[in-house]
Amino acid sequence: MSAYIPTNVISITDGQIFLETDLFNSGIRPAVNVGLSVSRVGGSAQVKSTKQVAGTMKSELSQYREMAAFAKFGSDLDATTQRQLNRGARLTQLLKQPQYSPLQMEEQVVVIYSGTRGYLDKVPTDAVVRYEAELLRHIRADKQALLADIRDQKDISKNGKDGAKIEDTIKATLEAFSKTFA
Repeated sequence: MSAYIPTNVISITDGQIFLETDLFNSGIRPAVNVGLSVSRVGGSAQVKSTKQVAGTMKSELSQYREMAAFAKFGSDLDATTQRQLNRGARLTQLLKQPQYSPLQMEEQVVVIYSGTRGYLDKVPTDAVVRYEAELLRHIRADKQALLADIRDQKDISKNGKDGAKIEDTIKATLEAFSKTFA
């Protein structure tokens, strides 16, 4: 594949990815417009736990981008719109991925859960990347059993090896971590 892509549309075997210059210039990598990109396979390729935590993310990010464009023209935003804009900004930061830094599926589940379930809502937008890095360090060092349960069960509504529901363990982990994050 050429290192230079002359268009912002990449056709792949199961759909199309739309890239956006504005996203790229704002530091978002990959600079994929989730609202315009389509996939025939999409969620079928995801394990159940990923679907459970990321199910609403595409629509949330699409709505965020539309509202962010609209919000530029007006300053009076209701509380709901402001919450959606704040959540979208944090999800966008959460999805920034440094080059050559893939995450394991089970790590993605915990990280995305933190964003889609509101654990980042009180974290300043410019601290989200640091929150994610510290969360990953924490779960890699201290929560190997949780990561193994997510990897093995592939469903956060099931029980882990300790008998506790995996989602409850994720919640407890994120609540404890969020209290210590400074």
